[in-house]
Amino acid sequence: MRTKNFAYHILALFVIAATLLSACGGGAATEAPAMTEAATEAAATEAATEAAADPMADLIAAAQAEGMLSTIALPHDWCNYGEAIETFKTKYGIEVNELNPDAGSGDEIEAIKANKDNTGPQAPDVIDVGFAFGESSKAEGLIQPYKVSTWDSIPDDAKDAEGYWYGDYYGVLSFLVNTDVQPDVPADWADLLDPKYNGQVALSGDPRTSNQAIQSVFAAALANGGSLDDAQPGLDFFAELNAAGNLVPLIANNGLVATGETAVRITWDYNALAAVDSFEGNPKAEVVIPATGRFAGVYVQAISAYAPHPNAAKLWMEFLYSDEGQTIWMKGYCHPIREADMRERGVIPADLLAKLPDVSGAVFPTLDQLNAAKELIVANWDSTVGADVQAAP
Repeated sequence: MRTKNFAYHILALFVIAATLLSACGGGAATEAPAMTEAATEAAATEAATEAAADPMADLIAAAQAEGMLSTIALPHDWCNYGEAIETFKTKYGIEVNELNPDAGSGDEIEAIKANKDNTGPQAPDVIDVGFAFGESSKAEGLIQPYKVSTWDSIPDDAKDAEGYWYGDYYGVLSFLVNTDVQPDVPADWADLLDPKYNGQVALSGDPRTSNQAIQSVFAAALANGGSLDDAQPGLDFFAELNAAGNLVPLIANNGLVATGETAVRITWDYNALAAVDSFEGNPKAEVVIPATGRFAGVYVQAISAYAPHPNAAKLWMEFLYSDEGQTIWMKGYCHPIREADMRERGVIPADLLAKLPDVSGAVFPTLDQLNAAKELIVANWDSTVGADVQAAP
């Protein structure tokens, strides 16, 4: 394939030829300026055409030269990340090194801190963290700015103006219930206190580090007399749930739900809906969007300031924020951040739109509200609830 340099070399040859002809005098000299102008226009056109044909050619080449992208905390059944990762690998021929798929947002931040001077495979290039972690990571100098080519179609209130972080998708907290183990499906948060759920309810992370778990506590507050400015009732609710023996101190995942070890998992609706698909009826399972305390959580993407593979990281962002990447997320029941733009242009398959549940009434906390709730929950979980939530052995 021809390059811009090729076009510039052709232009240079025409200029040299024109100069020689001009020195020879005669009729040739009068034609030289016209030839030079034509050559200039042709070279500029060719360069512009090639740049337009593949505006990311240089970035792709640089990323492929690096040869690897290190991700962290991306389970394949979370927002359809499995397909996203495989598509990226196939599309660009870049190896994806998947670090600790079950990590929480706090773990991702700690991984950057712990590997600032590490250019090896344990240093993450990119992170996908809860909304509240974006600004704090920027303040700590842990992430670097990069604006994707679809930047303008990302809502202003879901991105950092300088490009340090940007929303990727959102979901609403729900209950995933193994109905083979527990046929009485809870309709709301208060139902989880019923004795019939003894030893059956679990969070999807440790509320001292996990964004999903922290926001689950926040959501419970909304359903129990709290507000977006008062998350304390959420801690009180989980203290009661723990005292009743209903809270299982395990980090729930789909495997634990399938075996019935955690019959009720509090998780984002996209995780729950994907789980039901993966179970294929064994076990039978249902997803409930609680009647009250409907809480929407936005996650954000960012590139580590210490990324060993910065170009691969930028290319990953371009892929995720393309229509293709956003559609892959939607296939995993997530609401991609560019959904409004894609709806306007009519590029979302109708079957995908039909699969998304009714989440009307869900609330979106501000960054300040999220930060305040996070600080309260992390600091007071041990003293108020006292449950040491850990990964299953």
